[in-house]
Amino acid sequence: RLANMLYIFTGNGKGKTTAALGQAMRAVGEGKKVLMVQFIKGPWKSGEDESYKKLAPDFKLVKMGRGFVGILGDTLPREEHEKAAEDALVYARKEMESGKWDMLILDEINNAVSLNLVSKEKVLDFLNLQATSYNLQAIILTGRDAPHEFLEKADLINEMR
Repeated sequence: RLANMLYIFTGNGKGKTTAALGQAMRAVGEGKKVLMVQFIKGPWKSGEDESYKKLAPDFKLVKMGRGFVGILGDTLPREEHEKAAEDALVYARKEMESGKWDMLILDEINNAVSLNLVSKEKVLDFLNLQATSYNLQAIILTGRDAPHEFLEKADLINEMR
C-alpha cells in the first residue's frame, strides 16, 4: 500500500505523462482505481485518448484543458484557460472527496501553475487536504517546471531529460 505518496514527474524531456500512465496501468493491474485529470491537453489528440478506455472503469481520463496556452495557434482568451484549470482542480477535489479513487494523476498541473493558470497555493492546499482527510494512496503531478514547494513535499521525483 502506497499510503499518501506524492510522485512528481517533471523536467524538459519527454515521458512525464507516459510515466504517469505506466503507474496507472500498474495500479489498475493491482485492482486499484485511478483518475487522471488533464489540465492543459484538451482538443489535442493524444495516444492515451483511446487506449485508456480499455482499462475502464478502473481507469478514467478527463481532459479539462483547452489546449496549449499562447502557442501553436492558440487564440482563446487567457481567461478561458484559467477557468479550465480552476475547474479541473475543483473537479479533482470533488472526485478525491468521493473516496472512490486510489490514485489521482494531475497531468500537466506543473505547467498550469508555471503559466499562472492556477495558483501554486491552491494546489498546495489541495495536497494538504489530501494528506489529512482522504484515503488516496498516491497522487502524481506531471509537467515541466514543478515549483520548489511541490518538490519539497514529494516522496519521489523523476526529472525527465
